Amino acid sequence: MSPIVTAILVASNLGLIFLLMSVPIGLRTIRLSRVVAMDRQRLWQALWPLGSDAGWSGEILSAEPLDGEGMTRIMLSWEGRDGKPIERKSRFEDVVEGSRFSMRVIEDTALDTSFWKDFRETTELVSEGGGTRVTLGQTDRYRGFAFLVFRYFAMRRELSKLQRWARTGQYRKGGWFEHPLSQVGFAALSALILWPFFGLHLGGLALAAILTSVVALHELGHMAAFRLMGHSKARMIFIPLLGGIAIGGRPYDSRFEVAFVALMGAGFSAFLVPVVIAASTFAGAEGYRLAAMLLAALAGFAALFNIANLVPVWKFDGGQVLRQICPGPIVLALASFSLLSAFLALGRQAGFSPGFLLAAGAVFSILSLLTMRSGVKPRHELKPIRTVDRFVIAGALLAVFAIHGYGVLWASAQLI
Repeated sequence: MSPIVTAILVASNLGLIFLLMSVPIGLRTIRLSRVVAMDRQRLWQALWPLGSDAGWSGEILSAEPLDGEGMTRIMLSWEGRDGKPIERKSRFEDVVEGSRFSMRVIEDTALDTSFWKDFRETTELVSEGGGTRVTLGQTDRYRGFAFLVFRYFAMRRELSKLQRWARTGQYRKGGWFEHPLSQVGFAALSALILWPFFGLHLGGLALAAILTSVVALHELGHMAAFRLMGHSKARMIFIPLLGGIAIGGRPYDSRFEVAFVALMGAGFSAFLVPVVIAASTFAGAEGYRLAAMLLAALAGFAALFNIANLVPVWKFDGGQVLRQICPGPIVLALASFSLLSAFLALGRQAGFSPGFLLAAGAVFSILSLLTMRSGVKPRHELKPIRTVDRFVIAGALLAVFAIHGYGVLWASAQLI
C-alpha cells in the first residue's frame, strides 16, 4: 500500500475508535415504542419485575421487595464471575400499576456502583386499539457511541421478542446479529471494505481476504482461551474495517485469566505461523510460486497483525497482559517502553522507514490515550496473580513476540 492509502486507513480507524469509545456525548436518552397485540394488564405482569410473568424472557430468575419504598432484589440469569447468577438491587419510582414505572440500579454483584450512577430505565404501557403501546426508555451518560448503539439495538430486540412472545407464548434466545451466518457476512463485508486499500484487482481481493482470515484466527484464539478458563460459552463479533471482538460468557475472575485470554489471541496464531512458513517454503521448492507467495502473505499478515496487537497500548492485548503481570507503575512503564522499543526495532529491521516507524509510535500513543478510560470497573477487585504465573505469562509473551517477529522478518524478505 502507498503511504497515502496507509495514512487514510490509519486515520479512518483512529477516527472510528474515537467516535465509538472516547468522544464525550454526555447524558442521553434512548426511547423506543411498539404496539404489542396483548392486553395491557397481561403485559404489565410481564414487564413489571415483580409481576407473575416477569420471567417471560428468562432474564429475571426471581425478584423480591426489600422494603416498602421500592427497593427490590432481582436475581438475573446472567453469570457473574463466580458462575452464579448476578444479583441486582434496584429502586422503583413513579410506579402506576398497569401503566408505568421507572427504575434505578443501586448496586449489583458484577459492576462497580459508579457504572450505574446516571442510569435510569422507564417503561410505559398505554392501551391502543386492540393492543398495547409499549414504550421503553433508558437514560445514561456515555463516552463514545458504541455502548449507546448497543443499548439501542438491545432495546429494539427486546421489543421484537416481546411482540413474538405475546403472539406465540414462546421466547426464542439469540438473534440474527450473532448468528454464525451473519458473522460470516460481516467478515465478507470487512474484506470488501479492505479490498480497495490493496488494489481493485484479484490479488488485492486475495490479500483482503487473507487479512480478514488472520483477524478471525486471532479472535478464535481468544475464544479458545475463554473456554479453557471455564466460560460456558464464547462468541466472535466481526466489526467491518475495525476487526473483531471475542466475548466470553461471564466477567473475568482473576488477573491471570485476563492476561491468559489477552495473550492467546496472538498465542494461537504463533502455532500457525511456523507451519505456514514451512508450507510456503515447500510450495516454492516444488515450483508452485503463486501458492508460495499467498502463503508468505498469510504468514506475514498473521505475524504483523498479531505482533501489533502485542504493542503496550491500553486496550490492546499487549497492554492488557502487561497491566496484569507488572507489580507496579514503574515496572509497567519500563516493560511497556521495552516492548514498544522492540517492536520499532523489529520494524526497522524488516525494512520500514524511520518516518513510518515514528508515525506508528505516535499512532500507538494516541490509541492508548483514546482507550485508557473505556474499561468498566468490576464490583470487586480481580483475584491477584501469583508470582510464578507472572513469570509464566511473561515468558509466553516473549516467546509469542519472538515467533511473530521472526515471521515478520521472514515475510518481508520474501515479499519486499
